[in-house]
Parts: sequence; C-alpha cells; structure tokens
Amino acid sequence: MIMQRGIAVVMLVSLLPLSNRLLFSQDSSQQAASADQSQALTDQQIDLMRKDIQSQKRQVIAANMKLTDKEAEQFWPIFDQYNGELIQINNKKYAAIKEFARSYDSLTGEQAEKLTRDGLEVDQAVAQLRQKYIPIFSKVIPGKKTALFMQLDRRLVMMIDLQLSAGIPLVEP
Repeated sequence: MIMQRGIAVVMLVSLLPLSNRLLFSQDSSQQAASADQSQALTDQQIDLMRKDIQSQKRQVIAANMKLTDKEAEQFWPIFDQYNGELIQINNKKYAAIKEFARSYDSLTGEQAEKLTRDGLEVDQAVAQLRQKYIPIFSKVIPGKKTALFMQLDRRLVMMIDLQLSAGIPLVEP
C-alpha cells in the first residue's frame, strides 16, 4: 500500500516541474510580446497547469482512498464541491503570483505587504474550508478515511506550493 501511494504521488510530482517551466520561463520572443499577450499567455498557462493538477490529484486520491462503491458514490460529489471551493480560494493565490510576476522589477513595499497578506488570507481560508468539510466527509466515509483524505489533500497542496515557490524569486529588499 505504501508503494502504491508512492507511485501515485510520484505521478503528480512528475507533472509539476513541467508546469513550473510553463509558468515561470519566458524566452526572448515572449519577453518582447505586449503586456496583454503576456498576461493572456500566463493565464492560459496557469489554467492548463491547474487542470492537469486537478486531474492528477483526483487520481492520487482515488488510488489511495480505497472507497467502497457506496462510499465512492457519496464521496466524489462532496469532493467535487470541496475542490470547487478550494479552487475559488486558490484563485486569489494565483492572482497574487501573477501580480508578483508582473510587478517584480518595480515592486513597492506596499505591494509586497499586500501580496503577503493575500497569501496569508489564502492559507487561513484553506484551513477554514478543511475544518468545514471534516464533518461533511465524515457523514459519508469513516473517520479514518476522512483523516486520510485530509492528509492526502494537505500533502498534495504542500507539494504544489513547494513547486510553485521554487519557481518564484524572493523579494529583493
């Protein structure tokens, strides 16, 4: 079972470096593009990366949860609802990343503080969402499977965040 989890997680992690390169690398022709084209491309790249991650995330969870047919029938609609809310929260994170990338060379102290607050608000909102869904998931799957789902979700989000942060330069003082 541990080996299976490791394989499933490796599948997700293998996708992230490619997604990171799509997000944070630009060749000279891209740099010469207009701001509108650059922004649209960034939005498109982020959307593609997020769709790929969501697909992989669902596969990892399915491979590790070992749901019965009855549990799966009840779990997946709640998962989709939870994931939809999580995506809405994470929209703010991706907006902050894009704002940071756009203004990196001219970032003011005020902008840096706002982006920092935005990131912390996302973290708080995600924690609140998880708290909200624990009793909801517990109604359709046993407590241990609810805990396993929350562990998987947290680990997957942490891996994604680690990959994202590795591609984001530190703020210059």
